Amino acid sequence: MKNVAILIAILFFSASHAWSQGTNNIPLLGDNAPSFTAESTTGKISFPKDYAGSWKILFSHPADFTPVCSSELLELGAMQNDFNKLGVKLVVLSTDPLESHQNWVKSMETLNYNDKGPVKFNFPLVADPDRSVSKKYGMMHPSTNSTKDVRGVFIIDPQNIVRAIFFYPMSVGRNMDEIKRTLVALQTTDKLGVYTPANWVPGGDVMLPSTKYTSDQNDLAKVNDPDMYQLIWYMTFKKMKE
Repeated sequence: MKNVAILIAILFFSASHAWSQGTNNIPLLGDNAPSFTAESTTGKISFPKDYAGSWKILFSHPADFTPVCSSELLELGAMQNDFNKLGVKLVVLSTDPLESHQNWVKSMETLNYNDKGPVKFNFPLVADPDRSVSKKYGMMHPSTNSTKDVRGVFIIDPQNIVRAIFFYPMSVGRNMDEIKRTLVALQTTDKLGVYTPANWVPGGDVMLPSTKYTSDQNDLAKVNDPDMYQLIWYMTFKKMKE
């Protein structure tokens, strides 16, 4: 009887641990973006359903009125038109209540950050006071019971598939230009069926995604495309036309 009780306890612990881990998993590349409905500064939203057919970037924050997060939102606000031109919908999440979000936005809209002038935030700030969304996106890490790890960025494609993930510590501000660069790279590779090399910037040369040519340089010469060139047989590039 004692052994049975021990076995039950072990099974219960294992199941509880698996369940807790399963509800805190970060969605992986290629996964469907976890869905949620929540209140935001622009009204109730259902994510990603409300933005189906568009590229989406979900930014998360551990709390309102934090210095680094405020700088990030002000920079993001200044880049809204850039993302709009790329067909991207921005959604920001913070673990504080909606009223706090509204006060935070009201305060930030009076600031002139980096001499770019005051900005009007046209994207929603989602309230997540019960941490339910943060847990769905795996941002409440088991090693801490605080919200300090709610510092993720998820790039999600028009089919609601997670395509890129970034995580940052509280002390390091996110690079909005790098996030935009990654988004443009994803759009470019999807459209043209190519890859982008290290440190690629929009307009730069791209790479073929497979070893299409061999060490025989005559293979490349047979291709009637003056925009293609090779560094070595396994690195074939193509110039981007303006």
